[in-house]
Order: sequence, then C-alpha cells, then structure tokens
Amino acid sequence: MEFLSYEYLRLVWWILIGVLWIGFALTEGFDMGVAMLLPFVGKNDEERRIAINAIAPHWDGNQVWLILAAGALFAAWPTLYATAFSGMYLALLILLFTLFLRPVGFDYRSKLPSQKWRNFWDWALFVPGVIPPLILGVGMGNLFLGIGFKYDEYMRSSFEGGFFQLLHPFALLAGLLAVAMFMMHGASYLMLRSEGPVHERSKAFLHKAALVVIALFAIEGLWLWLAIDGYTITSEIDVSGPSNPLNKTVLIGEATWLQNYGKYPLSVLAPLMGFAGALGALVFSKAERTGLAFFSSSMSLIGIILTAGFSLFPFIFPSSLNPNHSLTMWDATSSALTLNIMFWAAMIFVPIILAYTFWCYKTMWGKYSVETIRAHDHELY
Repeated sequence: MEFLSYEYLRLVWWILIGVLWIGFALTEGFDMGVAMLLPFVGKNDEERRIAINAIAPHWDGNQVWLILAAGALFAAWPTLYATAFSGMYLALLILLFTLFLRPVGFDYRSKLPSQKWRNFWDWALFVPGVIPPLILGVGMGNLFLGIGFKYDEYMRSSFEGGFFQLLHPFALLAGLLAVAMFMMHGASYLMLRSEGPVHERSKAFLHKAALVVIALFAIEGLWLWLAIDGYTITSEIDVSGPSNPLNKTVLIGEATWLQNYGKYPLSVLAPLMGFAGALGALVFSKAERTGLAFFSSSMSLIGIILTAGFSLFPFIFPSSLNPNHSLTMWDATSSALTLNIMFWAAMIFVPIILAYTFWCYKTMWGKYSVETIRAHDHELY
C-alpha cells in the first residue's frame, strides 16, 4: 500500500476517526460520568461541590474531542454524515439540546445560596451526563442491526421507520452499556480527585458499574454472535477508486459480525481488553490503587470501542433496507485531496491538543475535600 495513496488515506482516516471517538470517550467519559453521579456521591452542597470542581475546569476542553470527531465525520465521510443526520435527526437534536445544559449548569449552579436552586442545577447537570452516552450507545447498537435507509439513482437518501424504531432491545442494551462505561470511568476519576465520603461513595459506584459493564458487554457479545445476522461484501470493491456506495453487493446472514476475529486474530485483544480493564478497575479500586483503577477503566473503554469498530469493519453505516447501499470505509469517503489535507492538519493539531490537555490537567491537578471547599468558598464553583 503506497504511502498517502487513496487506499492508504481511507484506512488512515478510519483509524483516526476511531482515535478521535476514543479521545472523546476517555475525556468526556469521566466528566459525564461524574455528572451522572453528582446527585448521589454528594449528600450535601459541599460534597457535591467536590465533584463539580473535579471536572468544571476541564469539561469544555474535553468537549473539543466531540467537536473534532463530528468535524472529521463531516469532512472524511460526508455521505455518512449527511445520511446519519437526516435519518437520526430527532435523536441527535435531543443529544445536542441536553449538552446545552452543561455550560449553563456549571456557570449558574453556585450563583445563589438557595438549596433548591442548587439542587435543580445538580439534576440539570445529571441529564447531560446520562443522555449523550445513552443516545450514542443506542446509535452504535443500531449499526449492528442495520439502519433503514436506501438511496435513489441521485444518491438521495430515504428512510423507513422513525425514532422509536431505533429503540430495539439490543440497541437499548448497548446504550445502557455506554452509560455504565461512563459511570465506571467517572467514578474512577472522582476517586483520584476526592477525599473523604465522596471518595468512598465513588468507590462503591465504581464496583457496581464495573460489574454491570462486564455483564452487559458479555450479553451483547453473545447476542451479536448467536442472534444478529452480520453483513458480508460479496463483490469486488475498488479500494482506490471513486467513492460509490451503490457499486457493490452485500449479503446479510452469510456470517456473523464476529467474522473479522477469524480473519484478523490479533483483533481478539480488543474484547479481552474490555473485560480485563473493567475487572482491573474493580480490583485496583478495592486496593486503593486509584491511578491503576483509572488506567484500567480507560483500557476497558478503549477495548469496548475497538471491539465495536473491528466487528463492523469495513462497514460504517449498514443499511437494513437495501444492504447493497450500506456505507463502508472504502466507498463513502471524501476525495483523495481532501483526505490528504486533513491528514496533515491532524498530524499538526492533534499533538497540540494533546499537549495543552496534558498541561491543563498537570497545572490544575489536586484532590478536593470538604475542607478545601470551605477554605476556597468564593474561588471555586
């Protein structure tokens, strides 16, 4: 494969988009996880402020990864972006509007001393902690089931079904898995950044969430293997030719979605990492090895996301209405010039983002306790 050839760039952007979504899960995952735990790990205002201040200086920087991932989808896979946003418009609007609560909640929560006011904003922060991972997980689950869309001869997409058809039990279980992953990750982060009762409650939630992650990941895997038909490309694809998702033949049920693990044996490391990471987070948190618990939680998220990506490969948006119109990484990309320009932009700016993210966390690192909140009452959120 020639370096920077069209074939190479298509594969590279499949990898880079995966990296961006993993970056989103690792960073937004713990701050959304802390937000969903906020009403439960803090029994009074000072304890809840411990959780809020652990993430408040960083959440907006973490959201850069979501913007980058969505922007990369738009530029690298424009056909996917247009089709997905047309067919899943209501779900994506719900996700977007819940995210609006985050900046308002962080900025206004402590403006008034009223306990009712602060309780309201605590639950307002809880909502954008739970809904985005739930919707994204349900969306990922639906990819394995196939999305009800097709194209006409002018590449105009049409959909059958509506919002409630996305709520298949398998997809809902995938959504709950995503929520449990973020809760586990948020609890492990809060253990790192807190002391006292908040630390102990976070540990308890981490144990429960890790067990749920292991159970749901196993159930989803068995369900995928035994009861859900996989998609298989049965015609030749010109991996270096122009993008044309209509120019292939796809069959459903010829193999399971787990067929890639037979073709690429090393990919089995991904689900093993998913299970081992969740188990490690559980074990290390019990031993108060908080750094290793957070690292293990991160490995679990990476493993589970990679499992989904490897299972779908090379599909990125399968169609249940007309399988031949399914989008793959080989036939739904932008031009070679666009991918080339984006590649070099990513090589420059992603390291810069990583560097300033690391600097921000290093500069503002530290543990919070009730005493810290009292000593800096007017300086902290």
